[in-house]
Amino acid sequence: MKKQLGEDKSFLDASHIHMIGIGGSGMCPIAELLLSRGYKVTGSDRSENANVKRLKSLGITVYSEHTADNINGADLVAYSAAVPATNPEMVAADEAGVSKMERSQLLGAITRCYDNVIGVSGTHGKTTVSSMITQILLLNKQNPNAVIGGKLPIADSSCVVGDSETLVCESCEFVDSFLQFSPDITVLLNIDDDHMDYFKTMENLENSFKKFVSMGKICYANGDDERVKNVVSCIDSKIVTYGFNTDNDYYPQNIVAGKYGFCFDVMCRGEKVGQLQMHAPGKHNIYNGLVSFAVCYEMGVEPQGIADAIARFTGAGRRFEFIGEAQGITVVDDYAHHPTEMMATLQAAKTLDYKKVIVVFQPYTYSRVALLKDGMISALSVADKVFMTPIVAAREENVYGVKSEDVTDNLPDACVVADYDELATKMIDSADEGDLIITMGAGDIYKVAHIILEKLG
Repeated sequence: MKKQLGEDKSFLDASHIHMIGIGGSGMCPIAELLLSRGYKVTGSDRSENANVKRLKSLGITVYSEHTADNINGADLVAYSAAVPATNPEMVAADEAGVSKMERSQLLGAITRCYDNVIGVSGTHGKTTVSSMITQILLLNKQNPNAVIGGKLPIADSSCVVGDSETLVCESCEFVDSFLQFSPDITVLLNIDDDHMDYFKTMENLENSFKKFVSMGKICYANGDDERVKNVVSCIDSKIVTYGFNTDNDYYPQNIVAGKYGFCFDVMCRGEKVGQLQMHAPGKHNIYNGLVSFAVCYEMGVEPQGIADAIARFTGAGRRFEFIGEAQGITVVDDYAHHPTEMMATLQAAKTLDYKKVIVVFQPYTYSRVALLKDGMISALSVADKVFMTPIVAAREENVYGVKSEDVTDNLPDACVVADYDELATKMIDSADEGDLIITMGAGDIYKVAHIILEKLG
């Protein structure tokens, strides 16, 4: 076990941990992992979502209201960054002298309980690669543990509990959260201009990634990404590169487009070491498959075992996730909310055998729209028909004076629709047999996918 930090003491001494906002995508897998480690776990969440239902099925008490009494008996209170200091449970913890830990601090303490932590970082693709690596290790009897930002279909959860010392940990850069972690292996997928409301400059963002990858003994880095190359050129860790360029350690050859994704040979320093058949579309998934192969291959997993596991990987939850098909119309949901992700998803969709691609995009935060509006317009122009919802404020006030119409006014025949039922009807009216409908965004736009299928019957 790694050396624990002083601030980990409240976690190590705890036996009952109460989690505020336990149903959130970041909190839910931690709750499940803590339960597996023998902690008594309780929580609170006003949403009766799928995560809350799962945690209740595991025996965890989840309160539907935030009250001071919820923390009774707890010796540690965990909370997400979205929970205000005025929350009744936060106030009660302060008054009772109960220790508190923000989510990233708690996850950081957990990473120091495992000897082989794989920290997957980057602006785009973290959930997919974390899921892919976990699936490879799981299906090859490596018994990993994992905390992922989306549901891994074969586990039906965003948490995987194993009996090994390996923990796959999705590592997010927002507000420097991942600097709380203690990774042994780091993965750096890409660096793009996101979360600039916090980082302000690209230099600050790159420095944050530099600090993170410096923590590990080995870093698997995208050798085609100039910002990534700049970051890893300054660290002491061992560097293993991957990408399309043949000067990378791992690169693809003999790429062939298949029905569900690309097939290619995996080359390692000039030698063919495996072959992958992706069942997740798009060029970006060649990168994801390559780095997942590299990490697991160098952990000792056999190439055929990796290939078999990847052939069964059809995406993480909300990552080009097939929701259903009715009346010849296919409905897919995707979490993409940055222009680079949006472009990758829509271009991948256009390579598949559909007549038209119809998308509804739900923009997330005013600052992101203000900064990335032109990129959103460019990405959405790939689709045949575009709908948008109003901007989800999340944690922000609209000091930028932006609105969704700033995007749709620059696209042909695009419109903004606020009501989900009306939106579903309009999308169905735009679709014919053989078309693909995509609901896209970081908020709750996935609900529209299910409304569409209900209406289609």
